[in-house]
Amino acid sequence: MKYGYIGLGNLGGHLAMSLIRNGFDVVVHDINPALAERHLVAGAKWAASPGDVAAQVDHVFTCMPSPVISEKVLGQILETLKPGSTWLENSTNGRDEMVRLAGLAAAKGVNTLECPVTGGVHLAARGEITVLVGGEGALFETHRKALQSIGKKIFHMGPIGSAAVIKVITNMLAFIHLVADAEALMLAKRGGLDLGQAWHAITASSGSSFVHETEGQLILNGSYDIAFTMDLALKDLGFAMAFGKEFGVPLDLASMTNQTFMKGKAVYGGTAQSTQIAKLLEDSLGTDLRADGFPARLE
Repeated sequence: MKYGYIGLGNLGGHLAMSLIRNGFDVVVHDINPALAERHLVAGAKWAASPGDVAAQVDHVFTCMPSPVISEKVLGQILETLKPGSTWLENSTNGRDEMVRLAGLAAAKGVNTLECPVTGGVHLAARGEITVLVGGEGALFETHRKALQSIGKKIFHMGPIGSAAVIKVITNMLAFIHLVADAEALMLAKRGGLDLGQAWHAITASSGSSFVHETEGQLILNGSYDIAFTMDLALKDLGFAMAFGKEFGVPLDLASMTNQTFMKGKAVYGGTAQSTQIAKLLEDSLGTDLRADGFPARLE
């Protein structure tokens, strides 16, 4: 099958490369043509617009920074994508938004799989990210090989909307862990411990987490370069807070974390790295969390 991929940013660019690397015939597009250069070198074809992509392929992946942009691009895709094709959405959207967008596609005879990913840009680059899928089981099987080419672990969560719920839950946990890790590292620093050794001790302890083991390294390096912004963190936390209200679940930790990220955005801007949330504590206490031997980016 011939796939299109639209949205070649920090995350989508790696996902598209995984499709190409695994032998799929891929047509790509991004609002910034320069982002497609490595894909073209690897064998992809370029299309001048989302509609042009859809006209050339059987199915289309998208990876967008917001639901508003997802809907705009979907509208352009649906103008030329033939009935019976599939729209595969790698972006993170709210459950109701995903159901509504899938309805727009269905009205044009186009199927939908929601396929948000989790685990970080570094895992996407290696083709080892986790893919969370919502949609019909038969449709999932149709695209299983393509999904397995972009991710190492694939979870079919149920109908459209179910992947959105679990993705928001995982991101909510990650942001809570990030704030907690900054506090833990600061306790170690102010307690007179060697931060590098403290990081290793936590990693080997019952208090470790995926976030500590990955983003904790970027805090200690001082780059904070996780390729994920404050704005994106607040978008996902907003979805989590809405689910809490809808499902009747008090989200005390998530609510405090949301407030912390709002402060982070106010101080550093919405385009700042989400991992810079640790810098709020560093700046307020006048104490940095640097240690030697940690990478500026995750490989």
